[in-house]
Formats: sequence, C-alpha cells, structure tokens
Amino acid sequence: MGVPVSQMWTVASYVIKQKLKGNKRYPLVLMLEPLFRCNLSCAGCGKIQYPDHILKRVLSAEQCLAATDECGAPMVSIPGGEPLLHPEIKQIVEGLVARKKYIYLCTNAILLQSKLHLFKPSKYLTFSVHMDGLQHEHDEAVCRDGVYEKALGGIKAALKEGFRVTTNTTLFDGAQPERAREFFDEMMKVGVEGMMVSPGYSYSKAPDQKHFLGRQKTNQLFKKILFDGKRSWKFNQSPLFLEFLAGTRDFECTPWGNPTYNIFGWQKPCYLLQEGYAATFKELISDTTWENYGRKSGNAACQDCMVHCGHEPTAVDHTFGSWNGFWSTVKATIAGPKILKPAPESFEAMEITEKKVVNG
Repeated sequence: MGVPVSQMWTVASYVIKQKLKGNKRYPLVLMLEPLFRCNLSCAGCGKIQYPDHILKRVLSAEQCLAATDECGAPMVSIPGGEPLLHPEIKQIVEGLVARKKYIYLCTNAILLQSKLHLFKPSKYLTFSVHMDGLQHEHDEAVCRDGVYEKALGGIKAALKEGFRVTTNTTLFDGAQPERAREFFDEMMKVGVEGMMVSPGYSYSKAPDQKHFLGRQKTNQLFKKILFDGKRSWKFNQSPLFLEFLAGTRDFECTPWGNPTYNIFGWQKPCYLLQEGYAATFKELISDTTWENYGRKSGNAACQDCMVHCGHEPTAVDHTFGSWNGFWSTVKATIAGPKILKPAPESFEAMEITEKKVVNG
C-alpha cells in the first residue's frame, strides 16, 4: 500500500479509540475547502460554477484551524477550487502540521513548482495531484491542453525536493481500461507514493452531465482496470474500497466519515450534496437526518454514488469493526484486492439495461 506505517498506525489507533468509546458516527477525514476559486474549468466539476462574489471568498487560516480542532479527525484533505491560490495556504498547512494532522493538499499542480518554496517536506504533508489519466485523457478532462505536462513537472519537482506526492484520478463514462492501466504504470515510474481512484459524481452544477457512470458501468469498468492488477501498483486507499468499486463487495455510504467545512459552514450531509449548512460540527452530526442518505435510503441522489469520500470511511470502519473485516483487509493488502473476472457484456448493453431500470 502507498501509505506510511506511521499514518496507518495513527488512523488505526484513532478508529479503535472511537469504537471503544462507543462512537458510531465519527469523522475520519476533514474535507476542508478554503475556497472554490480555481485556475481550471473542468467539465465534470460542480465547485466552480458559483458567481464571482462567491468565488472571491476564502476561509481565513484561523477559521480553517478552528474547524480542524472542532472536528478532531486525524486527516485533513484540502480540496477546492485550487488551494494553492489561497493567500494563506502556507499558514494553513503549517498550522495543520503543528497539530500533527495528516494533510492531503489537493492540487491540479499548475502552480506547484512556483509554490513549493512555501512548504517544508514533512511526513504530515502530501501533495495529492489531480491526474485523470495520460496526457490525452487528462487534458481533455480539464478542458485545457498542456496541463498534463505542467502537472507532471510539478510532481517531479515536489518529489525531487523530498515531498510526499500522490495522485487522485476521477474516471467517467468512456474511460478506457487499458489506458488507465498504462497510466498506473506511468505514475509508478514517476515515483509517486500511491494513487487514489474514484468514479465521478454527477454534480448538478457540472456543465457535462452525460459522462457520469452508473453503478453497473462503474463495476464493469473497475473490474477491467483492476483484474489481474500489477503488484507494482500502489494505491493510497483501502483495498476493500477497490473491491467495492469492482463489485466484489457491497458497502453502504458513511456520509459523516468525511465531513466538509467551507465558506458557508459545515455542509449537509456530505462533500457531494448541498442540502444546507450547520453552524458547528456538533450540530452537523446531531441534527442531520442521516437515514435519508445512502443507497438503502432510496434517495435518488445516492443510488449511483460510489465515490471514495462516502465509501472509503465504510471500508475503514469495516476493517476495525470485526476480526473478519480486519482479516479481509490484511489479505487484500498482502495479496491484492479480490477482483472477479469482468463479464463480456458491453458498456452499451449495460447502458440499455440501466435505462430500462430507471424508466421502469
């Protein structure tokens, strides 16, 4: 796995403590969005479609650190927007490192080389670079030519300076399994610590609504990508989550596992849905009607969601919820995730099936 032992131990001990305390709803990763502004306009993004007066707003470093203290999660992901555009990103990161939080600063890496001097290499800081595949796929996904090479340069520069670097890949309908496998090979050659993969979520604000994957197509795509996967591939996520993506196991969503704090407050119920905001983390946990979310709830917005921010916490909770879950994780970590051979059914046939199910 592409996760240091010290980080695994921190997370494991934290989860075990929560279970011993009897806490059923605890945060694993704080999704800290200090701004929505970005230097790209990706077709699948639902975060940059706000009016200018919203895109100009930012959380102060003080607000970011206060939210971190309030939440108490051992890990903090800093998405956006583009966090490197934030005028106080240096102070935010320094404050989180001082608190010994494991940070994933999510960036498109366009500015990474020019901003590296702001940071110091630390086991607590990882640059999570958004890479949606090889050059053609990535530049098409971000709607701008040349970004892949710019991001690759940023990755190499950060690695040379001794920083931890991972990649974060979102896959949509039309992704080619063999190209994804080639991309994994390339990232391992570059030397990143690990990779994260996830299907995209159909944000209502996203300009492109045609290429989000349904559940069946997600399973088939990830079976084709991960079946007979190479031992050299290192993923920065639970192997049980990878099994979930490929349809080997079924997980319900844990929406409170990765709570989101942004310029509007604590987002209800999760990073992907915007159904109001809470003033405090305690209010978010206690006042949100959690049974209204997740696939079993029947909520239409949750039926095809298999995104990591909702289901990775479920995989982690499953690992420490029983000896069977722990042993399954150990086996999958050592031998690789269990991925069934993909069926020969075409994506086109599955699309017809899914439409019949939706339309009755």
